[in-house]
Amino acid sequence: MDWRLEGSTQKVESPVLQGEAGILEETGEDGLPEGFQLLQIDAEGECQEGETLATGSTAWCSKNVQRKQRHWEKIVAAKKSKRKQEKERRKANRAENPGICPQHSKRFLRALTKEKLLEAKHSGPRLCIDLSMTHHMSKKELSRLAGQIRRLYGSNKKADRPFWICLTGFTIDSPLYEECVRMNDGFSSYLLDIKEEDCFSLFPLETLVYLTPDSEHALEDVDLNKVYILGGLVDESIQKKVTFQKAWEYSVKTARLPIQEYMVRKQNGKNYHSEILAINQVFDILSTYLETRNWPEALKKGVTSGKGYILRNSVE
Repeated sequence: MDWRLEGSTQKVESPVLQGEAGILEETGEDGLPEGFQLLQIDAEGECQEGETLATGSTAWCSKNVQRKQRHWEKIVAAKKSKRKQEKERRKANRAENPGICPQHSKRFLRALTKEKLLEAKHSGPRLCIDLSMTHHMSKKELSRLAGQIRRLYGSNKKADRPFWICLTGFTIDSPLYEECVRMNDGFSSYLLDIKEEDCFSLFPLETLVYLTPDSEHALEDVDLNKVYILGGLVDESIQKKVTFQKAWEYSVKTARLPIQEYMVRKQNGKNYHSEILAINQVFDILSTYLETRNWPEALKKGVTSGKGYILRNSVE
């Protein structure tokens, strides 16, 4: 009887006592139960993992980040696949056409271009751009002339047989030089000569041929022993016979492009016909003729339809 009462008493009181004892036993030094401390540690661990993902680890991340990551991986994979296909295509093309040379690198092509230009300095045809008449030109005209010099130099770099270019009567403190540097990337490293002296004092006069549309003599051939001169002028600043008069003062031979010999005037609404060309257009004609020895083909290269001329064999 006493034993049962004692057992029942223990049975009623034990939960409270055990709970109190459990609380006392599981409480840590900071006053929190160890179970809560463990939960706090787990939560901190998940937070740290989330923060780690934000910095680029492989831990948990948001759906938005995962979506962006998958999208980026698809782009990278597509680029790799495209490069692989292009490589296989070039390989198959080389196998089918063994006689065709493989594509050269840009570095090799730049070195080859530099070599050709330097060779032209010693043994190639020579061309002077007379820039001694630019002091009366407006800024707009100087900008156009700077653009023509850029296009001329670009065409010369691509030519199989380039000219050696010399800019004469050209000072580095002139407005034109500033405009060339502003408009033309890498102008200071162009492979050409820049001379303050005019062309008449740099070369023997008997070797000079001034190309001007006012000359009575048509240019028949390009002589490697001659130095050809182009007047650095643009349409707005051109006055009649300016370049011809300058050549006459120094007793220098003159010549014009054989436009009249190989081309005819074409009727147009403005009734406009002009043999005055930009210096880069004249250069394209000279360069094409030097390569082909064919004046009609060369003139077709440089004389645009806007000048009002067409080749004779093009007339219906």
